Amino acid sequence: MIKIEIENAENISRLLGKVAEKTQNRQDLMADLAETMRLAVDKNFEMEGRPDWQGLAHPNKSGKILQGKSRDLRLKIITKSDNSEAIVGSNKVYAAIHQFGGKAGRNKRAEIPKRPFLTLTEEDKEDLLDDVQDYFQRLISQWTVRNGKFHNTRPN
Repeated sequence: MIKIEIENAENISRLLGKVAEKTQNRQDLMADLAETMRLAVDKNFEMEGRPDWQGLAHPNKSGKILQGKSRDLRLKIITKSDNSEAIVGSNKVYAAIHQFGGKAGRNKRAEIPKRPFLTLTEEDKEDLLDDVQDYFQRLISQWTVRNGKFHNTRPN
């Protein structure tokens, strides 16, 4: 049988309590997550899809899928975050037709293939988990124990 004994369990409990208090304000974490997602979306444009998007029937001057002369769709990706959520999206009216595909144009005659640019790869999801881990590391690292008491090394 393996036996593990924790000394100063009260200190660990207090540290976890301090971390729990600090997680009430998650604005910085959510802002980091939103930025990580924005970078992933930008990479989707750079790589022309992850996985690859269907090619263009009539290539534009830039030769890049979803990135015509103005690059408006790519440049107008927006982020929003607050204490409880991180959002990445587009306010362009034509964003949905490119994300999901469908019929567009006059009399809905043009068939637009779906080219999901607002998507995350497994690697992107791992990056988000890294952000969360870094957040908790920062919270924990700001506390030290001296003489049996916790001291905040970086008070707000």
